[in-house]
Amino acid sequence: MLNNMPVSYSGIQPSGNLTIGNYLGALRNFSAYSEKYKCFYCVVDEHAITVRQVPADLRRRTYETFALYMACGLDPEKNTLYVQSHVHAHAELAWLLNCFTMFGELSRMTQFKDKSQRHADNINAGLFTYPVLMAADILLYQTDVVPVGIDQKQHVELCRDIAERFNAIHPGTFTVPEPIMAKTGMKIMSLAEPTKKMSKSDENPNAIVYILDDRDTIIRKFKRAVTDSETCIRYAEGKDGINNLMSIYSCFTGKGFEEIEREFEGKGYGDFKLAVGEVCADALAPVQKRHAELLADKGYLEAMMKKGADEAAYYARKTLSKVQKKLGFVML
Repeated sequence: MLNNMPVSYSGIQPSGNLTIGNYLGALRNFSAYSEKYKCFYCVVDEHAITVRQVPADLRRRTYETFALYMACGLDPEKNTLYVQSHVHAHAELAWLLNCFTMFGELSRMTQFKDKSQRHADNINAGLFTYPVLMAADILLYQTDVVPVGIDQKQHVELCRDIAERFNAIHPGTFTVPEPIMAKTGMKIMSLAEPTKKMSKSDENPNAIVYILDDRDTIIRKFKRAVTDSETCIRYAEGKDGINNLMSIYSCFTGKGFEEIEREFEGKGYGDFKLAVGEVCADALAPVQKRHAELLADKGYLEAMMKKGADEAAYYARKTLSKVQKKLGFVML
């Protein structure tokens, strides 16, 4: 707890354009947490370099991702928004936690296996140990809850294991965090291959709808979405494409599947795809407008980055010092 409030921690990589999956599963829900939690929102640029990055692109995307946090409704006066590399305690604690993490635990991480296959020419040590850096991100702030999607739950479980192992040797050091998952929008699927998750790294641009896509592009992508040979709009096993579109429509409108089925009774897939594209574009329009305004004022963004980093560093140093003392380091 900080200031008598439980702590929530979230981080997003600036490694590519963010998708509606990121928006529906995470960003859109973040502002509500500030009423219940002391919230830390981080642009995790150190995580991004496990895959080779073009420096200018990484720098630009860091600004864009930071601005997107605010464009999606996060108030920097109510939340701590910052960039990971601006708070050195993240990397320092990660090394200490490496010494409390088992090789076998890291080798079982699903994302390590997936990324190793996709980047076989660059299977570096950082790719292997980045779940420990993620644990450091979370544990630095004595985090109570971590909002995650299904694919990140494994990493929070590892974080819990590391914290409990450390606490067993040095009692009372870390708060052991709990993962919490959104009820809707947890896993938005690809528009081209609806059996797999929508990913910002997908090579097929028609598979992904980005938060910053313009209206015409959004509608065009939904019109091209893969469905099935039927024409009836209903949620059912084997109708992965329509199920995914219904889930997206439900997330944006708040309507249940039965209500959606009644709304489009007697209508075809073309009508439904257009409707999904329109509600998506309508919802993202104010986010895009505010994002453009924020990016036009880089000085303001940098001032907010510094404000957030200073606040985050204050809390991070407390935890890091506690860990260093318990490990027997000489403190000056």
